[in-house]
Amino acid sequence: MKKVGIIMGSDSDMPIAEKVRGQLDKYGVPYEMHIYSAHRTPKEAKEFSENAISNGFGVIIGIAGKAAHLAGAIAANTTLPVIGVPCKSSELDGLDALLSTVQMPSGMPVATVAINGGKNAAILASQIIAINDEELARKIRDERKKNAEAILEKDAKLNQ
Repeated sequence: MKKVGIIMGSDSDMPIAEKVRGQLDKYGVPYEMHIYSAHRTPKEAKEFSENAISNGFGVIIGIAGKAAHLAGAIAANTTLPVIGVPCKSSELDGLDALLSTVQMPSGMPVATVAINGGKNAAILASQIIAINDEELARKIRDERKKNAEAILEKDAKLNQ
């Protein structure tokens, strides 16, 4: 199974990265987690991205706030799917990070989830890897079924 790269721009992004890690652990998806800044450690971020395919990665998740150029910088150096997770900061409630992540130039896509959407980033990364892994696809389907059943149970209680 391919690995997921979880790259944070700063250790302040760790709470969101933990949501990613938790969901990947739930599915049994292997991953590596690193702190590489698009601005403060551009060489390391570039090297990680350029070598990601040969190092067994299938998807990379870039987690960053404020200017949030990390996911775009990663995407510029690999053909792997990149998922950006914009993080809420004290300024602008994460809108700056969201716009920096989602507004990529033509030809350089970054899939973007909600502000602080680490869990959805992990699920999307798992779905991408599951294209070639039926066991992982089954785990994702089972979780969706369980979530649907929980909602229907709540609806039944509401209407009793």
